[in-house]
Amino acid sequence: MKKEWFVEWFNTDEYLAVYKHRNEKDAECHIKFLLSKINLPANSSILDLACGSGRHSILLAKEGYNVTGVDLSDKLLSEAIKNSKAENLELEFIKSDIRNFFTKKKFNLILNLFTSFGYFETDEENLLIFKKSFEFLSNKGYFVLDYFNKDYLEKNLVLFSKEENDNYTIIQERKIVNQRVIKKISIERNGTTENYYESVKLYDSKFLTKKLKEIGFEIVNLFGDFFGIEFNQFSSPRFVAICQKP
Repeated sequence: MKKEWFVEWFNTDEYLAVYKHRNEKDAECHIKFLLSKINLPANSSILDLACGSGRHSILLAKEGYNVTGVDLSDKLLSEAIKNSKAENLELEFIKSDIRNFFTKKKFNLILNLFTSFGYFETDEENLLIFKKSFEFLSNKGYFVLDYFNKDYLEKNLVLFSKEENDNYTIIQERKIVNQRVIKKISIERNGTTENYYESVKLYDSKFLTKKLKEIGFEIVNLFGDFFGIEFNQFSSPRFVAICQKP
């Protein structure tokens, strides 16, 4: 059976190089914004689903929250553990595919940030994260989905980009095929080229809103970015949904 693209790609050194622009300052902006919009009690429990290298998890732990981060990548989890230890923070990091993850814990806030949604082949698999989040939340708990805005992306997709530095060249080619945005990432270094791929399902905002409500969420706020601009189906780059379990 062919490995799913994210199993290989997220476990490489190159992944962190490609997304190095997603830095600490970026994460600080996201967390500050979300905490200003969500009324979280002190000592709340937070679940960061697809936590990656732990940027958001670590910032939340610094705020005094009890944080659990879940990710499939050994590479990214080891980075998260290293970074949290450097800050003398105690976080729980768990290796798991989101589809298989289960916990008896209840959380006050569950996060799914940086388009960590839509990776799987079927709608059933992708939407499982909504069902699990609803189940894992305590009553009045919040779920935050940060995903790209399909209508905006289709009109503004950057088909080609190239980045060079002293050590390597990163070429990214993007296209939309069968309602998925496909990205080919070529990393040229020392005369050799490594190719990686990303493939994310395109769901429009109306579909996502409908599915979140069907599961039982109340949508408290919809933003088009992390600066507080109200979501607009055509002009917003992001779909940031703050949902609450009644």
